[in-house]
Amino acid sequence: MVKKVRVEDSVGLKIGHDMTKVIPGVYHGAAFKRGQVVKSEDVQTLLDMGKKYIFVEQEFDVEQESDGLVHEEDAARRLAIAFAGPGLRYSDVKQGRIDIISNMFGLLKIDLPLLKEINSIDNIVLATRHDGSVIEPDMVVAGTKIVPLFIEESSLSRVEEICSGKDKVLQILPFKLRKIGVVVTGSEVYSGRKKDGFGDVIKQKVQAFGGHIEYLEIVDDDENMISRAIITAKNKGCEAIMVCGGLAVDPDDITVTGLKKSGAEIISHGTPVIPGAMFTLAEIGNIPVIGVPALVLVFKSTILDVILPRILAGHRITKEEIKELGHGGLCLDCSPCLFPVCPFCK
Repeated sequence: MVKKVRVEDSVGLKIGHDMTKVIPGVYHGAAFKRGQVVKSEDVQTLLDMGKKYIFVEQEFDVEQESDGLVHEEDAARRLAIAFAGPGLRYSDVKQGRIDIISNMFGLLKIDLPLLKEINSIDNIVLATRHDGSVIEPDMVVAGTKIVPLFIEESSLSRVEEICSGKDKVLQILPFKLRKIGVVVTGSEVYSGRKKDGFGDVIKQKVQAFGGHIEYLEIVDDDENMISRAIITAKNKGCEAIMVCGGLAVDPDDITVTGLKKSGAEIISHGTPVIPGAMFTLAEIGNIPVIGVPALVLVFKSTILDVILPRILAGHRITKEEIKELGHGGLCLDCSPCLFPVCPFCK
């Protein structure tokens, strides 16, 4: 436990928690660490930090141990264990906080209802990156701590209980779908009047996640040709299929018709994301099939950059998830991004 003492009376005593020193634009960190013995020369520094009183350690007695209180450092360690799932590790405690860190390249998946439930418990903090973010090794994906210096054991036990017996609130999914099929539609490309631009764009995007184009076919604006090409891609072992172009409202834009004819089930035709409103998501068996609008040839960032990592990580996207992308789904290609929940800037 700790007790409150005047700074002038703290010499020779052990500090009860990390104490932060802030010099705007110069320094932000722990000036004094838990367990550090206060020296006479430290008194002036503490006073300069605005400290009239500090908490110092004192020995536990039976009565204090029965209080059921947990120090912020011990609490942070228990929270990190409860929260960190596959592909994640956690740091040492620093100023009462633990960072949760990625061990691998992959997709960050967060149980959002569970995250909300955790943060609804008084004095518990779990702050994360956006769900669906592409994560590099050694990247901090979340931070956790308690608000007070001590917290009730019952609060910690409640967190551990709701996080047990289910997937962790945070996990990294590796990118595992490698073989990609690409079907390019358009009479102007099929006839040779215009060079295909989709192939190179898709190749670059899938290679960034360890994938490659297993099969590519250019077809006319014909629903039967589109359907056959999708089925051929499936039969050749493609793990995800992209059908490019033919998603506008012109009479000869019949990609969705071709998708349906192949036996694919449409999950969402149209997406509340701009650029990318005509994006289409479907499945043929357990294979994701996505309709890629022509605007991917024009804009640096589109809905494809939001959805593709999720698909290649093996995450099955629902219609409900597509609907939720509308919040922050307007990309103005701005730097820095104006939207704190922008799906493009995760």
